[in-house]
Amino acid sequence: MDALTWRVPRKVPAVKFTAVAALVALGLLFADGDEVRLVLAAIVAAGLALWAARDLLAPVRLAADPSGITLVAGYAGRRHLAWSQIERVRVDTRPRLGIRTETLEIDAGDSLHLFSEYDLGAAPSEVAAALAPLASGSPPADPTKRRERSDQSDWGLQGGTKDA
Repeated sequence: MDALTWRVPRKVPAVKFTAVAALVALGLLFADGDEVRLVLAAIVAAGLALWAARDLLAPVRLAADPSGITLVAGYAGRRHLAWSQIERVRVDTRPRLGIRTETLEIDAGDSLHLFSEYDLGAAPSEVAAALAPLASGSPPADPTKRRERSDQSDWGLQGGTKDA
């Protein structure tokens, strides 16, 4: 079976690089001979460019197969975790500023890995639903069929059962 992969959508680094260009343009426009403003705009633009470059260097944030998951670690490194190393996969849903946000949490005991929809290119709840059958060793469900939220919000990997 091929690995399931989730990657940063192509529009995300494009928007970040557009913001870099806008920052540089605004820095030049409003600098008015003030080197501090120009340097500050350049520093912020460089930081944003490095963040956008990460999206191009390591676009696949999460991959899963029957042996475990491979995820981005550090700036652009990879880390493979066997299913036995993963204690829990959970979708954290919170209302923020009138918008509901979801974060996929992969708890490996000594490390916690967080992924948003902008990291995965898919809703974290859908990713959690796709990971559950792989973790339990059963064949994956049809990804075109959506599960109810109660089935996919939180599950542990001891026998593929859902945490209470």
